[in-house]
Amino acid sequence: MKVEIYADILCPWCYIGKRRLSAALAGLAEPPEIVWRSFELDPGASRTPGPTAEEAMHQWWGDRAPARNDLIRRTGAADGLELNLHLARPVNTFDAHRLWKLGQAHGKGEEMVERLLRAYHTEGRDLADPAVLDRVREEILPGVAFPDDAFAREVRDDEHRAAAQGVRGVPALVIDGREPVSGVQAPEAIRRLLTP
Repeated sequence: MKVEIYADILCPWCYIGKRRLSAALAGLAEPPEIVWRSFELDPGASRTPGPTAEEAMHQWWGDRAPARNDLIRRTGAADGLELNLHLARPVNTFDAHRLWKLGQAHGKGEEMVERLLRAYHTEGRDLADPAVLDRVREEILPGVAFPDDAFAREVRDDEHRAAAQGVRGVPALVIDGREPVSGVQAPEAIRRLLTP
């Protein structure tokens, strides 16, 4: 079985989904092949940080924003995550996705995506800042070069693949090429999906 996971580093539900997938996999005798795929929620986003995620939620959801923010925080906490929407500032994630691909190329994709998610959602780091990305790279892949154009094609290929597979939002799981399903289900539900 092959499971493709589409995610964007800016998405708190992707961080939650990653935790739940890990819990689901822990209960499987024969884990499937896992392939993480890039998906930018806002490819046109600025590389300069603006309002926090919490403030942006107010712009999108109005009076419903406090309840949605609280739901994200509580859900994350229940899965062992500290989601600081008041610190995280949405930015363009293309270079962060390229770094994620560098990690995959060196067998450290899981560690790289985890570190990027924590840097953004917990620490409020600017993932469009080359210096921040360089520090993350050095933590996970010390001494490995990260050229300016590295893995750009691979990120775009994932995004084209997402469109072809019908992925419209993240986190999304594509299991053996079937229709995408939500990656924010309970671990038990994900485990059932991954059990032949």
